[in-house]
Amino acid sequence: MMTSYTPPQVWTHDAENGGAFASINRPVSGATHDKTLPVGEHGLQLYSMGTPNGQKITIMLEELLAAGVAAADYDAHLIKIIDGDQFGSDFVAINPNSKIPALVDRSGDSPISVFESGAILLYLAEKFGQFLPTDPVARTSVMNWMFWLHGSAPYLGGGFGHFYHYAPEKFEYPINRFTMEVKRQLDVLDQQLAKHPFVAGDEYSIADIAIWPWYGNVVLNNAYNAAEFLDVASYQHVLRWAEQVQARPAVQRGRIVNKFWGEEGEPQVPARHSAADIDAVLGSDG
Repeated sequence: MMTSYTPPQVWTHDAENGGAFASINRPVSGATHDKTLPVGEHGLQLYSMGTPNGQKITIMLEELLAAGVAAADYDAHLIKIIDGDQFGSDFVAINPNSKIPALVDRSGDSPISVFESGAILLYLAEKFGQFLPTDPVARTSVMNWMFWLHGSAPYLGGGFGHFYHYAPEKFEYPINRFTMEVKRQLDVLDQQLAKHPFVAGDEYSIADIAIWPWYGNVVLNNAYNAAEFLDVASYQHVLRWAEQVQARPAVQRGRIVNKFWGEEGEPQVPARHSAADIDAVLGSDG
């Protein structure tokens, strides 16, 4: 049963009552310390962590490499958000919002900074002409589902994931509220995937790359340990799609980049500077 709470006249920050991420959450923006970011040898420099939003970009980059786009080779530098690396001066200069992932494209005459995972996916798709159709109808479908993801995922992560998995106490009202919305979203996806092999239609696209790290991981029980609670078996078309996407070699590779946690023996590649870094963990066929 939830205890009653009366909001104060003016809210003040209670750093002791923020749950798993209390040490890094704060109500102001900007850098907290000076920190120089490393720069590798490739044109694309990614600063990230292997959360769902981070996985989007490393999966996209690995898909581009698998498609033969050699210019998509990249360095992936680890940003430990639990340590507050995202508030370092160099990172804030790239992304004033202090969220991973952030990308710097150094392949041209002047560096280009790109932040927000959806913007990075779109930037890479347009730069290399991959995973984004040119036909107006098909392209619009991809963009519809890209924007759907970025409007929906906060309910899954910041809402359901936080109150069901991360919050220091379990409360019925927020868990019920966000569970209802997440199940509605899964039903939206299930009905769409009943009609199409991939989220936006007949072709694998940045819509799948954006959505899989969030909803695919949840239904495959890779996130929040909530598959049974959400009755994911009832979303058979989402499960089919999630398994199909997970089986892609580039997804197998990209999902472990900038990862440094997990069960003993789980593949992890905290930093990636060449294909050999992933090969050493998965094998050259991984």
